Amino acid sequence: MLDKATILNNYTEVKDHIEKACQRVNRENDVTIVAVTKTFSEELIKKCIELDISDVGENRPLEMRDKYEIHGDQVNWHMIGHLQRNKVKYIIDKVSLIHSLDSVRLAKELNKRAKKNDLVVNCLVQINVVNEDAKFGILKKEVENFLEEIKDLDHIKIVGLMNMAPFYDDSEDARSDFRQMKILFNNLKKQKNKPYEMKYLSMGMTNDYIVAVEEGSNMVRIGSAIFGQRDYS
Repeated sequence: MLDKATILNNYTEVKDHIEKACQRVNRENDVTIVAVTKTFSEELIKKCIELDISDVGENRPLEMRDKYEIHGDQVNWHMIGHLQRNKVKYIIDKVSLIHSLDSVRLAKELNKRAKKNDLVVNCLVQINVVNEDAKFGILKKEVENFLEEIKDLDHIKIVGLMNMAPFYDDSEDARSDFRQMKILFNNLKKQKNKPYEMKYLSMGMTNDYIVAVEEGSNMVRIGSAIFGQRDYS
């Protein structure tokens, strides 16, 4: 595992890349970095806390639960991976933001569990912008119907959109996907009397976050660029 000095140096470099990307397109730098800590030990979370890295992302609910038991709410916990309905109970009272709301059934389960815990959980709607069968998410053409269908679920709050672009060898190939997401985000934001908020546009990971920021992302999910390669063995 990397030492704190190396993590800080990597994190600072990511922030610098984001700042320069914002300057290139003449936009305010309002980008939140979610440091993706999946598969890493709880010692890494401790280092994040000591370095004032306040937003961390996990893909696996049980891993988030176990790390939360140690570190509690010293960081903002983001669930960025696919969330199964039978795992909602493990994170509902721990998570700051769920990035991967992708079905009405999941929305209803989140609402039920949040109501039971007397809280409102913030969610992003995951969008399948490239219409890939293997991808989770709501199709662009179905988003407004989806939002209408879940509008009466009082214990979840929609605060934006998330996109996970396909992996491209050249990050420039992801630009059109991100551009489509920004257009969708802006169109939804313009809607009047909407029962949701378009505050966060979560798109961009280590391989493509610079392009994502240039196209309007204000939340990026960065793992290996900060913490190095993972050992999945």
